[in-house]
Amino acid sequence: MKGPLFYSKILLFGEYGIIKDSKGLSIPYNFYKGALKLDGNTSEEALNSNKNLASLANHLQQLQENKRSLAQFDIESLQSDVANGMYFDSSIPQGYGVGSSGALVASIYDKYVQDKITVLENLTREKLLQLKEIFAQMESFFHGKSSGLDPLNSYLSLPILINSKDNIEPTGLPSQPTEGKGAVFLLDSGMTGETAPMVNIFMEKMKQEGFRNMLKEQFVKHTDACVEDFLKGNISSLFGNVKQLSKVVLNNFKPMIPEQFHKLWKHGIETNDYYLKLCGSGGGGYILGFTENYKKAQESLKGYKLEVVYNF
Repeated sequence: MKGPLFYSKILLFGEYGIIKDSKGLSIPYNFYKGALKLDGNTSEEALNSNKNLASLANHLQQLQENKRSLAQFDIESLQSDVANGMYFDSSIPQGYGVGSSGALVASIYDKYVQDKITVLENLTREKLLQLKEIFAQMESFFHGKSSGLDPLNSYLSLPILINSKDNIEPTGLPSQPTEGKGAVFLLDSGMTGETAPMVNIFMEKMKQEGFRNMLKEQFVKHTDACVEDFLKGNISSLFGNVKQLSKVVLNNFKPMIPEQFHKLWKHGIETNDYYLKLCGSGGGGYILGFTENYKKAQESLKGYKLEVVYNF
């Protein structure tokens, strides 16, 4: 058995802000992918993945037995496949902010939910929100708290515009010029990040009035403007807002930026060669970069591993 492929995602804008109802924009990233497999593989990765799936299956069974599950799973089939060695074969790096658990959750929903909502039907706002809630419940097993967006993105394989918590819709992206000089890119920090501790730091900070005000008046404001500019293709305005956002993050989200990247972050803002922002919850993994001139950014970031995600 080999299940369908599910892809990684990148939250271009909205990390942390979407917890507080900012706009957000999430896009599929087809470079990394994963699928459920049952082929007798006994490698260490396959065995670890199988162990994770066993824990998830037990968790879903408990939810169902306690009548708390938001979806009806065929638990027997799931547990039987897990007992027979099923694992999630994935190239998506874990702890890198590109949705490794999201793709796994999407694949479990796709295979084992009875009466599932499919990509082929008319995806009304109600159906999208229902899916998002089911995915949030499933993925919270891994992170303690989940918005459900990563699995949703992976499941639909469409860019998703988050207008607010209760208002999400599939969206189109401006077409990418073949000769575009500018780019959105991933910068590999060379270390993994853990989502739960970062979210805990954020929640602690949210208890301070000053931090809440900054979030509303600066972070959410620039995030919303970035989403609007990106979708409308207003490139010059976009870079002005990304620069402001990069500053706000450097000044207020330092624990989420690995220490050895503080200088690099500042250098981008001072030279305008590139601007960095968090990719996912931060603390390691990938850092997102935006540049109007990718060649220049490459020279500035010599010695770092970069991957282009989108061209301007």
